[in-house]
Amino acid sequence: MATKDILVVDDEMGIRELLSEILFDEGYRIHLAENATQARSFREQHVPDLVLLDIWMPDTDGLTLLKEWVARDQLTMPVIMMSGHGTIETAMEAMRIGASDFLEKPIALQKLLASVEKAIHHGVPVIGTHKQERAPEAADSDGRTQMSLPLDLPLREAREHFDSLYFNYQMQKENGNISRIAEKAGIERTHLYRKLKQLGIKPIKRGSGDLQ
Repeated sequence: MATKDILVVDDEMGIRELLSEILFDEGYRIHLAENATQARSFREQHVPDLVLLDIWMPDTDGLTLLKEWVARDQLTMPVIMMSGHGTIETAMEAMRIGASDFLEKPIALQKLLASVEKAIHHGVPVIGTHKQERAPEAADSDGRTQMSLPLDLPLREAREHFDSLYFNYQMQKENGNISRIAEKAGIERTHLYRKLKQLGIKPIKRGSGDLQ
Protein backbone atom coordinates (compact mmCIF):
# COMPACT_ATOMS: atom_id res chain seq x y z
CA MET A 1 0.00 0.00 0.00
CA ALA A 2 1.35 3.42 -0.96
CA THR A 3 2.21 5.82 1.84
CA LYS A 4 -0.61 8.27 2.53
CA ASP A 5 0.08 12.00 2.81
CA ILE A 6 -1.52 13.90 5.71
CA LEU A 7 -1.47 17.68 6.10
CA VAL A 8 -1.69 18.85 9.73
CA VAL A 9 -2.88 22.47 10.10
CA ASP A 10 -2.65 23.90 13.62
CA ASP A 11 -1.23 27.13 15.03
CA GLU A 12 0.06 25.37 18.18
CA MET A 13 3.53 23.94 17.61
CA GLY A 14 3.07 21.34 20.35
CA ILE A 15 -0.07 19.97 18.70
CA ARG A 16 1.60 19.85 15.28
CA GLU A 17 4.61 18.00 16.65
CA LEU A 18 2.53 15.54 18.67
CA LEU A 19 0.21 14.66 15.79
CA SER A 20 3.18 14.47 13.43
CA GLU A 21 5.02 11.97 15.67
CA ILE A 22 1.96 9.80 16.25
CA LEU A 23 0.96 9.62 12.60
CA PHE A 24 4.54 9.22 11.36
CA ASP A 25 4.92 6.20 13.64
CA GLU A 26 1.78 4.78 12.01
CA GLY A 27 3.43 4.96 8.58
CA TYR A 28 1.92 8.18 7.22
CA ARG A 29 3.90 10.91 5.45
CA ILE A 30 3.27 14.16 7.33
CA HIS A 31 3.23 17.78 6.12
CA LEU A 32 2.78 20.69 8.52
CA ALA A 33 1.15 24.13 8.27
CA GLU A 34 0.87 26.57 11.17
CA ASN A 35 -1.88 28.72 9.63
CA ALA A 36 -4.43 28.92 6.83
CA THR A 37 -2.00 30.80 4.56
CA GLN A 38 0.48 27.92 4.61
CA ALA A 39 -2.34 25.41 4.18
CA ARG A 40 -3.65 27.28 1.13
CA SER A 41 -0.18 27.35 -0.40
CA PHE A 42 0.30 23.62 0.16
CA ARG A 43 -3.10 22.80 -1.35
CA GLU A 44 -2.30 24.84 -4.47
CA GLN A 45 0.66 22.54 -5.14
CA HIS A 46 -0.45 19.20 -3.69
CA VAL A 47 -3.51 17.08 -2.96
CA PRO A 48 -2.98 15.26 0.34
CA ASP A 49 -4.87 12.10 1.21
CA LEU A 50 -6.20 13.76 4.37
CA VAL A 51 -6.14 17.11 6.20
CA LEU A 52 -6.32 17.54 9.96
CA LEU A 53 -7.56 21.12 10.31
CA ASP A 54 -7.77 23.15 13.51
CA ILE A 55 -10.79 25.44 13.77
CA TRP A 56 -9.43 28.28 15.89
CA MET A 57 -6.46 29.88 14.15
CA PRO A 58 -5.32 33.53 14.28
CA ASP A 59 -5.32 34.45 10.58
CA THR A 60 -8.26 32.53 9.12
CA ASP A 61 -10.33 30.02 11.06
CA GLY A 62 -10.61 26.45 9.87
CA LEU A 63 -14.29 26.64 8.92
CA THR A 64 -13.59 29.61 6.64
CA LEU A 65 -10.71 27.76 4.98
CA LEU A 66 -12.93 24.70 4.52
CA LYS A 67 -15.55 26.89 2.81
CA GLU A 68 -12.85 28.34 0.54
CA TRP A 69 -11.76 24.87 -0.56
CA VAL A 70 -15.37 23.95 -1.33
CA ALA A 71 -15.91 27.18 -3.32
CA ARG A 72 -12.73 26.57 -5.33
CA ASP A 73 -13.51 22.87 -5.92
CA GLN A 74 -10.38 22.04 -3.93
CA LEU A 75 -12.12 19.87 -1.34
CA THR A 76 -10.99 16.73 -3.13
CA MET A 77 -9.60 15.15 0.07
CA PRO A 78 -11.26 14.28 3.37
CA VAL A 79 -10.84 16.87 6.13
CA ILE A 80 -11.04 16.16 9.86
CA MET A 81 -11.74 19.27 11.94
CA MET A 82 -10.18 19.71 15.40
CA SER A 83 -11.13 22.03 18.24
CA GLY A 84 -10.52 22.43 21.95
CA HIS A 85 -13.76 24.37 22.32
CA GLY A 86 -16.12 22.21 20.35
CA THR A 87 -19.88 22.63 20.49
CA ILE A 88 -22.52 20.62 18.70
CA GLU A 89 -23.24 23.68 16.55
CA THR A 90 -19.60 23.87 15.43
CA ALA A 91 -19.47 20.16 14.67
CA MET A 92 -22.69 20.32 12.68
CA GLU A 93 -21.50 23.36 10.72
CA ALA A 94 -18.22 21.64 9.86
CA MET A 95 -20.02 18.51 8.67
CA ARG A 96 -22.54 20.57 6.71
CA ILE A 97 -19.73 22.31 4.86
CA GLY A 98 -18.04 19.04 3.98
CA ALA A 99 -15.78 17.84 6.82
CA SER A 100 -15.44 14.09 7.26
CA ASP A 101 -15.25 14.14 11.04
CA PHE A 102 -14.86 16.38 14.08
CA LEU A 103 -12.43 15.69 16.94
CA GLU A 104 -12.39 17.43 20.29
CA LYS A 105 -9.06 18.29 21.91
CA PRO A 106 -7.38 16.78 23.79
CA ILE A 107 -7.66 14.04 21.19
CA ALA A 108 -7.47 10.46 22.43
CA LEU A 109 -4.91 8.39 20.53
CA GLN A 110 -7.24 5.57 19.52
CA LYS A 111 -9.96 8.02 18.51
CA LEU A 112 -7.48 9.92 16.32
CA LEU A 113 -6.18 6.83 14.55
CA ALA A 114 -9.67 5.40 14.03
CA SER A 115 -10.93 8.69 12.58
CA VAL A 116 -7.91 9.05 10.29
CA GLU A 117 -8.19 5.49 8.98
CA LYS A 118 -11.93 5.82 8.43
CA ALA A 119 -11.63 9.19 6.63
CA ILE A 120 -8.89 7.97 4.29
CA HIS A 121 -10.82 4.78 3.56
CA HIS A 122 -14.12 6.52 2.77
CA GLY A 123 -12.67 9.58 1.04
CA VAL A 124 -14.50 12.89 0.57
CA PRO A 125 -18.08 12.95 1.93
CA VAL A 126 -20.78 13.29 -0.71
CA ILE A 127 -22.26 16.28 1.10
CA GLY A 128 -19.02 18.16 0.62
CA THR A 129 -19.09 17.82 -3.17
CA HIS A 130 -22.57 19.29 -3.57
CA LYS A 131 -21.74 22.59 -1.88
CA GLN A 132 -24.96 24.35 -0.90
CA GLU A 133 -27.16 22.96 -3.67
CA ARG A 134 -28.94 20.35 -1.56
CA ALA A 135 -32.67 19.95 -1.17
CA PRO A 136 -34.23 20.50 2.30
CA GLU A 137 -34.74 16.76 2.76
CA ALA A 138 -31.05 16.17 2.01
CA ALA A 139 -30.06 18.79 4.55
CA ASP A 140 -32.29 17.10 7.12
CA SER A 141 -30.58 13.81 6.37
CA ASP A 142 -27.20 15.57 6.95
CA GLY A 143 -28.34 16.65 10.64
CA ARG A 144 -29.16 12.92 11.27
CA THR A 145 -25.68 12.02 9.91
CA GLN A 146 -24.03 14.71 12.03
CA MET A 147 -25.83 13.66 15.19
CA SER A 148 -24.64 10.09 14.66
CA LEU A 149 -20.96 11.11 14.86
CA PRO A 150 -20.39 9.58 18.35
CA LEU A 151 -21.94 6.26 17.25
CA ASP A 152 -18.67 4.85 15.90
CA LEU A 153 -17.12 5.06 19.38
CA PRO A 154 -17.31 2.62 22.30
CA LEU A 155 -20.50 3.25 24.30
CA ARG A 156 -18.80 5.05 27.19
CA GLU A 157 -16.80 7.36 24.90
CA ALA A 158 -19.85 8.02 22.72
CA ARG A 159 -21.90 8.95 25.77
CA GLU A 160 -19.20 11.30 27.09
CA HIS A 161 -18.78 12.85 23.64
CA PHE A 162 -22.50 13.46 23.29
CA ASP A 163 -22.78 14.80 26.85
CA SER A 164 -19.98 17.26 26.16
CA LEU A 165 -21.59 18.48 22.93
CA TYR A 166 -25.04 18.63 24.54
CA PHE A 167 -24.07 20.63 27.61
CA ASN A 168 -21.76 22.96 25.67
CA TYR A 169 -24.70 23.65 23.36
CA GLN A 170 -27.10 24.26 26.25
CA MET A 171 -24.54 26.48 28.01
CA GLN A 172 -24.31 28.70 24.94
CA LYS A 173 -28.05 28.64 24.22
CA GLU A 174 -29.08 29.52 27.80
CA ASN A 175 -26.17 31.96 28.29
CA GLY A 176 -24.87 29.96 31.25
CA ASN A 177 -28.16 29.91 33.19
CA ILE A 178 -27.69 26.77 35.30
CA SER A 179 -31.29 26.65 36.49
CA ARG A 180 -32.70 26.60 32.95
CA ILE A 181 -30.12 24.06 31.77
CA ALA A 182 -30.87 21.77 34.72
CA GLU A 183 -34.60 22.07 34.07
CA LYS A 184 -34.22 21.32 30.38
CA ALA A 185 -31.90 18.37 31.04
CA GLY A 186 -34.21 17.05 33.75
CA ILE A 187 -31.53 16.85 36.45
CA GLU A 188 -30.85 18.62 39.74
CA ARG A 189 -28.53 21.61 39.78
CA THR A 190 -26.07 19.84 42.09
CA HIS A 191 -25.89 16.91 39.69
CA LEU A 192 -25.46 19.32 36.78
CA TYR A 193 -22.53 21.08 38.45
CA ARG A 194 -20.85 17.71 39.01
CA LYS A 195 -21.50 16.71 35.42
CA LEU A 196 -20.05 19.94 34.03
CA LYS A 197 -16.95 19.54 36.21
CA GLN A 198 -16.55 15.94 35.06
CA LEU A 199 -16.75 17.03 31.41
CA GLY A 200 -14.37 19.95 31.96
CA ILE A 201 -17.01 22.53 31.05
CA LYS A 202 -16.67 25.78 32.95
CA PRO A 203 -19.93 27.63 33.72
CA ILE A 204 -20.20 30.98 31.97
CA LYS A 205 -19.46 33.83 34.39
CA ARG A 206 -22.48 36.01 34.93
CA GLY A 207 -22.99 39.31 36.70
CA SER A 208 -23.35 39.27 40.51
CA GLY A 209 -27.01 40.26 40.20
CA ASP A 210 -27.88 37.45 37.79
CA LEU A 211 -29.77 34.46 39.07
CA GLN A 212 -28.46 30.97 38.40
